[in-house]
Amino acid sequence: MRAYTPKDNVQAKPYYTDRFYVAPQVPKQDVQSDEVFAADLAAIKAKFEVLDAYIQVSQMVVYINAKDNYGVLELLRDELEYTQLSEMSAIDWLAKSNQFEIFYQMLSMGKRKRLRIKCFIDKDEAINSVEKLFRSADWSEREMYDMFGVKVNNHPFLKRILMPYDWEGHPLLKTYPLEGDEFAQWYEVDKIYGKEARDIIGPEIRDTARVDRYDSERFARLGHEVPKGTKITGKEPKNPLAYQEEGGVFMIDRFDEKKSVIITDRDR
Repeated sequence: MRAYTPKDNVQAKPYYTDRFYVAPQVPKQDVQSDEVFAADLAAIKAKFEVLDAYIQVSQMVVYINAKDNYGVLELLRDELEYTQLSEMSAIDWLAKSNQFEIFYQMLSMGKRKRLRIKCFIDKDEAINSVEKLFRSADWSEREMYDMFGVKVNNHPFLKRILMPYDWEGHPLLKTYPLEGDEFAQWYEVDKIYGKEARDIIGPEIRDTARVDRYDSERFARLGHEVPKGTKITGKEPKNPLAYQEEGGVFMIDRFDEKKSVIITDRDR
């Protein structure tokens, strides 16, 4: 077990001073270096305007106009064998250009290829829903609306999906405080007890740095478990790891930590 170090005021000591730090990108390759991607790009260009395209980390990235998102994804599904929308969301570039970057991660099982469609929309602009093309977009578009505030036209039920319906703000915006704003600090108190109880209860503590690894009531101490309420000294003996209840399981060998082997060969 690592030595315990106090975690006081951790949020005030960020690793990066640039709040909108952008990590360097990996190298890009020309689309023509891959025959399959080159043919796919030609099919897209035949019907839609392509702003940029390249291959990065073995997948093709294509930038299009936001108004063409539905048509491009329909083309990919019906004609180019990209039958799965595995992921979609937004990226907050409001501080840089007052825009959101919307991306759609496509997968073709037949071609064994991945393709990412990207487009930009302004802060108050809406994007067309692709839920009718891919059912997986239903919750993804709701999450994008919930976390970033991106409006989606023609969605069948565009409501928050992670936060309460009456929540204020969008937690994945880069301007959203890490510990929540004043509304977040008082939400549960106001909801359960009413605003008149604020002076009695106080605001919610949302600073994760306040989690104490030696707190036997709120934090799991793997290998150093003690009964609830026990006073922790930090000198408790280590308990051997056991993944079965007392008495074991019928016809299954009991796990022995001393006989375990750590596999270092990733291709094994």
